[in-house]
Amino acid sequence: MANKRETHCNNQVDTFAEALATARQMQQNWLTYGVDFVNIYVEDVEGDWLETWGHDEILGNFQLDTIKEFLVSNDSVAVRIREHLGERSLFDFAVNLDESWRISETDDRLSAVRNLLAGEGNSIDTDEIRFLDLANTLVGKLAEIL
Repeated sequence: MANKRETHCNNQVDTFAEALATARQMQQNWLTYGVDFVNIYVEDVEGDWLETWGHDEILGNFQLDTIKEFLVSNDSVAVRIREHLGERSLFDFAVNLDESWRISETDDRLSAVRNLLAGEGNSIDTDEIRFLDLANTLVGKLAEIL
């Protein structure tokens, strides 16, 4: 058992040594080339990678795509959601709903969905039975499709 632990520690030390060597090399390149050292590490420095940072998370997200498809469907719950949202952005609602769905606790998730439905600055009575029913129905529907 002592040999296994020693081997495990050696692997961690080796991994750390590699990371340290890489960091030192990067620092040396920075000192040698100045700001131009970025050209060594970034493939498309002059491109729009900074402006599009994080877009791949939104564009390649199966869960978000499913939520968007549901929200524009003819499903009765989706129709009620669109009516409730009115002029609010359906895409923004879908993105926020996707983030809320990642909450692991069911009660916290339901609260997050209620807050999303209420929206910022809206004076909706969150105790209203129709509002609570809509939030509960939406959570149930998402549980079915996701």
